[in-house]
Amino acid sequence: MMKSPKLEEERRLEEELLIPILMGEHVIKLAEEAKSSKVECRELAKKVEVLCNSLRGVVRVVSGNHQSLNERPIRRMVKELLKNLEKTLALVRRCKNQVGVGVLKHVLTIRSTGDFRKVWNLLESSNGDMMWLLSIFESRGTNIALSPITNNDPILAWVWTYIYTLQLGNPNDCADAATELGALAQITDRNRFIIMEEGGVLPLLKVLKDSAFPDCQVAAANALANVVSDDQQKIVGFLLNNLAVPVIVQVLSDAVFRVRVSVANLVSAMADQEPLAREEFIKANVTKPLVSLLSIDTVLAEPIAARNGIHSVVQNLSEADPDPDGSSGRGREADQSPELRNDVKVSCAKALWKLSKGCLLACKKITETKGLLCLAKIVGSESGELRLNCLMAVMEIAAVAESNVELRRGALKSTAPASKAVLNQLLRVIRQENDSSLLIPAIKSIGSLARNFPGKVPHVLGPLVTHLGNKDMNVVSEVIIALVKFVCVENYNCVDHSKVILELDGIPKLMILLKINGRQQVYGLKLLCYLTLNVGNSKVLEQERVLSTLDKLGHLVLAQNPDLKELFAKAIHHLTLYQPGVQFHRQPLVYGL
Repeated sequence: MMKSPKLEEERRLEEELLIPILMGEHVIKLAEEAKSSKVECRELAKKVEVLCNSLRGVVRVVSGNHQSLNERPIRRMVKELLKNLEKTLALVRRCKNQVGVGVLKHVLTIRSTGDFRKVWNLLESSNGDMMWLLSIFESRGTNIALSPITNNDPILAWVWTYIYTLQLGNPNDCADAATELGALAQITDRNRFIIMEEGGVLPLLKVLKDSAFPDCQVAAANALANVVSDDQQKIVGFLLNNLAVPVIVQVLSDAVFRVRVSVANLVSAMADQEPLAREEFIKANVTKPLVSLLSIDTVLAEPIAARNGIHSVVQNLSEADPDPDGSSGRGREADQSPELRNDVKVSCAKALWKLSKGCLLACKKITETKGLLCLAKIVGSESGELRLNCLMAVMEIAAVAESNVELRRGALKSTAPASKAVLNQLLRVIRQENDSSLLIPAIKSIGSLARNFPGKVPHVLGPLVTHLGNKDMNVVSEVIIALVKFVCVENYNCVDHSKVILELDGIPKLMILLKINGRQQVYGLKLLCYLTLNVGNSKVLEQERVLSTLDKLGHLVLAQNPDLKELFAKAIHHLTLYQPGVQFHRQPLVYGL
């Protein structure tokens, strides 16, 4: 009959505890046979006997507990205890074999007294560790104290105590312990690493999965989110290897609203740290509960009555979220306040944003469902953090689509209903908002979709060109980057887009920006070069002295951006074809021509 790994592991721990007990009994036997320092040996034997009794108490707790306990502190203490018993054994053995007379006996006695004192202190420390363990087990993890082995590192004692509370404590104590672990994790990277190394991650995950108390689940999810934050890919990888993703998705689907807020934040934290986590979450279909929760107050489809046929009715019913309020989940909540519903939507929108970042699988999943339409509607109807998170999600999806033809020409094609809705809201933000935190993701999204637009689209380019006059240079830089994507040679309609920019008086605005040093200057010159290549015969270019500007600024820009040398050369050569006589006053050799 095959034995479970868990039972074998428990047996190994019990066997490890048995070794110092047997060694202690051997020390006691030798102490009784000592031929020198008999009094000291008897005192040591008594101390070792106390220590063995404490060890037997630990064995009884470990073997009698039906749930697995954190073994890390026990094993570390036993390892130190064995070292101390070995020193004790060596001293007692020496006393058994030692026979001296006269001056030699006196010298050996003085030396032994110091040795006995050192060994006594070591045994006292080890017994203190065992008593600490027993007090933790007896108090079910609520006794916050330092064990001797952690005197120089109190964080270790706190972490151990909180972990045992998670495993042994009542719901209130369990929630407090998870909260304290989360607070420790926020302080330093070392604390986060200690929590993982000392076995705190899996007990938190178990509380999240199995607890019937929402307070415990919230505290556990928040603690895990803090542990995996700030560039902790190793901890995220540990969670992935221990099959945390299916657990998290299940809780997100079943739990009450306030738990779902924390769990969605945990999804965000893990997805933000590790690309593999994004894919694992998508494979576990995390988008289903996320989109369902995000759309709880949003109408995504026309009313059923407006559709024809019984099939449409069935389809609508099957698409609806069977439990949008979590009323069938564990720990039912009688009421969801507007604030709580908003918190759920904010957290889910952020999770979709983090999952979408650079992940084609996530973007496809979101666009295949009604996720994209939901994001568009919320951008159009909400405000604050919820709106921003949805905009950021759209931005990440558009960025992935920019480098993926299938996605760009599929769900994000300009004629798709969801894509239309997204575009309308992006343009609305660009036209109406002044907040750069909203403007920048909207502008980036339009730029990423530049190759999706047909010929002349002044309604798209107009709002972008207008923001060339924005006082925020970060916004201006993003506008220029977006416009470059419209007019670069990779864009099939680059000439038409360039003509529209000219018609919208984009060149004069661009020339003003080029006089200002900064990030926008390099991008502006790049945009000017593409416009020159596409509409070099325009009189506007001559009137605005574009050739002179390229010649003047080219030296500085090319010195720092040599990759633009070929583009500059082509633009200048193109301009000389449409401005007769100019070439005789220039020195093209400075550009390497």
